[in-house]
Amino acid sequence: MSESMVTISAHGIVAQADNDAQVIALWIYGRSPHTQRAYRANAKRLLALTGKNIADISLGDIHAFADSLSCLAQSNRAQALEAIKSLLAFAHRIGYIPFNPAPALQLPKPKNTLAERILHESEVHRMIDLEPSQRNRLILKTLYYGGLRVSELCGLRWRDLSSRGEQGQITVFGKGEKTRAVLLPASLWRDLLDLRCRAGNVDDPVFGSRLNSRQLHPSQVLRIVRAAFVRAGIGKKVSPHWLRHAHASHSLDRGAPIHLVQATLGHASVATTGRYLHARPTESSGKYLAG
Repeated sequence: MSESMVTISAHGIVAQADNDAQVIALWIYGRSPHTQRAYRANAKRLLALTGKNIADISLGDIHAFADSLSCLAQSNRAQALEAIKSLLAFAHRIGYIPFNPAPALQLPKPKNTLAERILHESEVHRMIDLEPSQRNRLILKTLYYGGLRVSELCGLRWRDLSSRGEQGQITVFGKGEKTRAVLLPASLWRDLLDLRCRAGNVDDPVFGSRLNSRQLHPSQVLRIVRAAFVRAGIGKKVSPHWLRHAHASHSLDRGAPIHLVQATLGHASVATTGRYLHARPTESSGKYLAG
């Protein structure tokens, strides 16, 4: 860090930034591109709404910002406010602001809609079976059977794939810069090997753009997934992440140990994986009541 970015603040703490732009740059440093875009957009929205610098933001300003988000879905509103709380906490932690008003803000608790985003196995298989493109069909199958995030799928290179007998293994560099190994079923592995025969070197993306050798962008995968669901007659506004939800729910339904599902998906906590058990319970006390 340059010396110009380190100054003594009025309250006697060594501040690590001289202006808002530097604070935001330090705050988002090292995060995923998606998170960086979202955090920067929310910070920009807050500063534009208030017309103030970060150091002058009050609790009233945060309340006004929260009110301005009323048109958003509850989950999106909560994410935006979480970002602002994170920004102000970071600014306080590095000595840029003397007081952080954000802890006094009560975040809305959004409805848990996970159950609404879990597809039936028949829907997933119909979507895969009706996909006419071999490459796109493999994208759908890898998202589902590998339980991958879309960014993880887009980042796959051929060097990340290795044989494990009749099965295959992929090395995934995922959220939080964590690496995990995921086994793929034999049928999917054979299809990927067939695709590999037509690929270039080991540094090429597994799923490249048809126009060039560059990796697919998540927005391209989103279009592929949505087209597949329309083709399968599933009337929901889906995203690639729905296939990851399906992987978790279906494998647990079929008896997979929860710690194995946690490891495959790369969840930091088994409690995160446990959400899928609560979203689709197999038992309920209501069944024991008299009719």
